[in-house]
Amino acid sequence: MIDPIRLEVFKHLFAAIPEEMGVILQKASFSPNIKERRDFSCALFDASARMIAQAAHIPVHLGAMPLSVQAAIDRFQGPDSQSPLQTGDVIVLNDPFQGGSHLPDITLVTPVFVAQEIDGRPTQSLQGFTANRAHHADVGGIAPGSMAIGREIYQEGLIIPPIKVVEGGRINRSVWDLVLANVRTPQERAGDLHAQLAANQRGADRFAGLLTRYGVDQIAGYSAVLLEYTERLTRNLLQAIPDGGYTYTDYLDDDGVSDAPVPITVTVEIRGDRARVDFSGSAPEQAGSVNAVRAITLSAVNYVFRLLLGQDVPNNSGALAPIEVITPAGSIVNARHPAPVAGGNVETSQRITDVLLGALAQALPDRIPAASQGTMNNLTLGGLDRRSENPRPFTYYETLGGGLGGGPLRPGVSARHVHMSNTLNTPIEALEYAYPIQVDRYEIRSGSGGAGLHPGGEGLRRDVRVLSVAEANLIGERRRFQPYGLQGGEPGAYGENVLIRDGLEIPLPAKGKIDLQPGDILSIRTPGGGGWGQP
Repeated sequence: MIDPIRLEVFKHLFAAIPEEMGVILQKASFSPNIKERRDFSCALFDASARMIAQAAHIPVHLGAMPLSVQAAIDRFQGPDSQSPLQTGDVIVLNDPFQGGSHLPDITLVTPVFVAQEIDGRPTQSLQGFTANRAHHADVGGIAPGSMAIGREIYQEGLIIPPIKVVEGGRINRSVWDLVLANVRTPQERAGDLHAQLAANQRGADRFAGLLTRYGVDQIAGYSAVLLEYTERLTRNLLQAIPDGGYTYTDYLDDDGVSDAPVPITVTVEIRGDRARVDFSGSAPEQAGSVNAVRAITLSAVNYVFRLLLGQDVPNNSGALAPIEVITPAGSIVNARHPAPVAGGNVETSQRITDVLLGALAQALPDRIPAASQGTMNNLTLGGLDRRSENPRPFTYYETLGGGLGGGPLRPGVSARHVHMSNTLNTPIEALEYAYPIQVDRYEIRSGSGGAGLHPGGEGLRRDVRVLSVAEANLIGERRRFQPYGLQGGEPGAYGENVLIRDGLEIPLPAKGKIDLQPGDILSIRTPGGGGWGQP
């Protein structure tokens, strides 16, 4: 028998674990990208890689992390494993084709064991996993920051398959040294990895404490019930959507190699308490780095339907159970090795979200908002920091907010990270302290939101002056295709990238590499959101 009060208690007990993990990771990390922007995510899993709970971190990470845990299980718990998991192990991986998203996102997976007596003999029983994923500001590759437009994944950085970085409680020094030897900023990477290890360990200790206090059977039982509960609420949501097929197409500006637009098409079929989300008709794999692996597409689907639940629903794997997702192999939404994928995680995920919302707006016109900015406006900078007697390499990565789309009830919010990005603003003081840059201008971009009964939110403008020779790489979107309005609302403004050199403004493409001299200014002007309803 399930006690509903105890179910609510366990829901919060489970959710508190990844939340506390996130606090540890943020406080202990070295890089501004993790400490200030909080570009990381934490979650708790059962022994079958089903996500029990997740913190409210980065949507594009969280929907994909179950595949990372499954990859660790397949590698170390399978019948051919030569090194099965044991207490004190930690798995590291970033391979997008083995549960990762893109190479800068490094995931750590820690198994949680408890002592049990089986057939009269004491043994260590695997009961679950803690996992976290953090975006590292550099993992090698052809460009500082590891976010360039490459032609194959090998150009994007160091590829780490599932491997034990900690074994039996001791760091595997060979793996550790290999990773740090292939990055431009090894001290910062080591600090962030130690923070990830600490976060997972705290989560493992907390989960082991729950297992000891309440017993393995009760924890497993209520974990399963919470998964079923979320699935039931999702089925109730689907039943409230009118049956039918809803199709929508939107476009990426280009892939960074050619100028051709890249279509993404979805058909959402609702039948009773089930949904079929079919991306057939989307573009094939591209030459540039905008390809998304299937894990990213699943993250976007999970996110959109989770938005529609609109209730205090547990964040776990049950939400996707009644939803079939079709992603043709070799397409922009399910790339194959060795396709480049750096921008798929950050940009294509946003467009997948836009097409899903555009399709569902046909079924739920009074619930779905207009398109938000639809991009993360990725900026990486790297070079030598010469502010001290001993110049050292630096790599800086940042995403920038923009306008949210207006909705049925209210206008869009301005200058915020949207949808698949849930990071924070990077404080100017933190940037200028850590890197040889100066922020000359940071403001709301007035007039960039689309007009409507409820207008779209405004984008922002951020002008970054470099103080030393540096290489910049841009991966952005919505520079050619505006964020759409809905129900008669007007689209949001295009984004713009501009190089300001010697007082002259030089337009830049949405994606590409720029060599900068001291005093050059990169001006990123982000899109506004679309308007909702007739102006």
